[in-house]
Amino acid sequence: MKITLLGTGTSQGVPVIGCQCAVCRSTDPRDKRLRTSAMVEWQGLRLVIDAGPDFRQQLLREGVCRLDAILLTHEHKDHIGGLDDVRALNFVDYPTAIHPVDIYATERTLRCVRKDFDYAFVSDKYRGVPEIRLHTIDRYTPFRIGEAEIVPIAGQHSPRFEVTGFRFGPMAYLTDFKTIEPAEIEKLKGVEVLVVNALRFAPHDSHFNVDEALELVAHLRPRRTILTHLAHEIGLYASARERLPEGVELGYDGMEIVY
Repeated sequence: MKITLLGTGTSQGVPVIGCQCAVCRSTDPRDKRLRTSAMVEWQGLRLVIDAGPDFRQQLLREGVCRLDAILLTHEHKDHIGGLDDVRALNFVDYPTAIHPVDIYATERTLRCVRKDFDYAFVSDKYRGVPEIRLHTIDRYTPFRIGEAEIVPIAGQHSPRFEVTGFRFGPMAYLTDFKTIEPAEIEKLKGVEVLVVNALRFAPHDSHFNVDEALELVAHLRPRRTILTHLAHEIGLYASARERLPEGVELGYDGMEIVY
């Protein structure tokens, strides 16, 4: 299994436009964060979790020319805004074949995809629109892609917004979580590698901060934890990582986790 962190930043990315803080002015590449996304290579599949506004840049950087599916955690623009760029994958060897891209998400999220990218779903499509196949998942029921079973993890981004994490065998990926019920935590028992959001050290209304992420880590006790969806308020990578306990790391764009 291999997980590549395509992006580890918040909805604005890092640096933030117009910001002159030390993090946004940093020359350390680990302080440059595209919008949060990850690629999972597992059981012969190549899956991407979320396709935000930086999707094109992320796939180009990693040299990706084929995907088996995209999993969406929720409908916010920093997680779905780049879906139009799947059309490059549709036509990578055109005219030999056209490859629709399969997208898995809850009905609530797919409603937003249909609305935002309505031109991809009309009966009379113009040439070159994204070829997308939508698959509705239930947040409480495992689903399969090929022979691989994926376990959704239900959480709340805020009282208004649901979010879905995913477990892939020994690895789990959670982003944009603020709360998670005990029954969902039970689904994470035994994970060896946990990728989880931790916006900053200070509290936030709709994301785990570092202490809240570490509380989940203490409960699950994975061998390795990587923090993602990091704001510029987390501080410089070089200094912020020193504030974390053993076994917990700050993620960075392009980071590869092989298990």
